[in-house]
Amino acid sequence: MKTLITGAAGFIGSNFVHYLVSERPDWQVSALDVLTYAGNFENIASLVESGKVEFLKIDITDREAIEDLFKSEQFDIVFHFAAESHVDRSILGADAFVKTNVLGTQILIDAARAGKVERFMHISTDEVYGSLDSKGRFSENSPLNPSSAYSASKAGSDLLCLAAFKTHGFPVIVTRCTNNYGPYQFPEKLIPLFITNALEDRELPLYGDGMNVRSWLYVTDHCEALVKLAESGRVGEVYNIGGEEEAEVANLEVTRLILKELGKPEDLIKKVADRPGHDRRYALSCQKIREEVGWQPTISFADGLKRTIDWYLANSDWWKRIKSGEYLEYYKKNYGAREGKY
Repeated sequence: MKTLITGAAGFIGSNFVHYLVSERPDWQVSALDVLTYAGNFENIASLVESGKVEFLKIDITDREAIEDLFKSEQFDIVFHFAAESHVDRSILGADAFVKTNVLGTQILIDAARAGKVERFMHISTDEVYGSLDSKGRFSENSPLNPSSAYSASKAGSDLLCLAAFKTHGFPVIVTRCTNNYGPYQFPEKLIPLFITNALEDRELPLYGDGMNVRSWLYVTDHCEALVKLAESGRVGEVYNIGGEEEAEVANLEVTRLILKELGKPEDLIKKVADRPGHDRRYALSCQKIREEVGWQPTISFADGLKRTIDWYLANSDWWKRIKSGEYLEYYKKNYGAREGKY
C-alpha cells in the first residue's frame, strides 16, 4: 500500500506518520510538507533518516509540482492533513487560509483523480458546524455554519471533496474531528501554549470567561480512527470523530487541570478579551463511525492530558526552539491586543 500524507510535519500529520510506521509497517509512506511555521521536519526526521519514510518538500498550492508528483508516483491512499489551522491567525489574515485550504485541496483532488488513487481521506474539523449552546450534538447531517475564515475555508474544502464524489465518483471520505491534543502540537493552541507558559511561569491568556467548551480527542485515537475508515469506511461519506462525553471540558477547567498537574498557582491565569466570533461549545455525535467501523476513543481526557504534559516536560528543547522568532511576533500581535478585562 503506497500512501501519501500531506501536512506530514505538522501536529496531527506527524503523529499519523509515526502511527502508520508502527501499526502498518508494510505500507510505503511518503510524507509531504512545505514546512511553514507549524510544519517541523524535526517531528519526523528520525523516520526519514532511517529510510522508513520518504520526505517530499512540496507546496500543495503548486499545481505543477503536485501534478508532477502524481505522474511520477502511483499512490493508493492520500491522507490530506495539510491546512492552515489556527483560528486566531485566520482572524488576523484570511488569505493564506483560502489559498491553502481551498485552492490547495482542489489541486490535490485534480491530481489524485488523474492519478487514480483508490482512497482520498480529507481530514477536516468539527468547527465547520459552528457553535452549540449547552445541549445537543452535531451529526454528519447538521448544516454547516462556520464562524471564522479558518472554519469557512475548511467547509469549502469539504464541499469540494464531496462535489468531486458526486460529479466524478472521486473516492473520498471526509472526516470531521474534535480538538486534538498530544505530542508535537505547535504551542499556539490552548493546551501546549498553557503547558509551556506555565513551565516558564508566564501568564496563561484565557479568552473571555473561559467557559467555552471543547470535546478533546487524544491524537493517537484520531490516527486509529483514520486508518479504520481508510480500510473499511464508505466513500462519499462524512464521519465525525470525537471524544467521549467526559472529554467535553471548558477551557477554564482545562487550564486549572494543567496548573494542578504542574504544581503551579492559578494566579498565572490572565483573562483577556474574547476573540471575535468565538464559538461557545463543540460536541459531536460519533454513532456513525462506531456502528460502521467499530471505532471509539480509548484514552480518557485525564490520561491523555497527563501523557501530553509528560511529553512537554521531557521535550523542553523542542518547544523552546519553537517559541522564538516568528512565533514571538505573532504572540505579541494576537494577545497584546487583548489586554485587559473581558
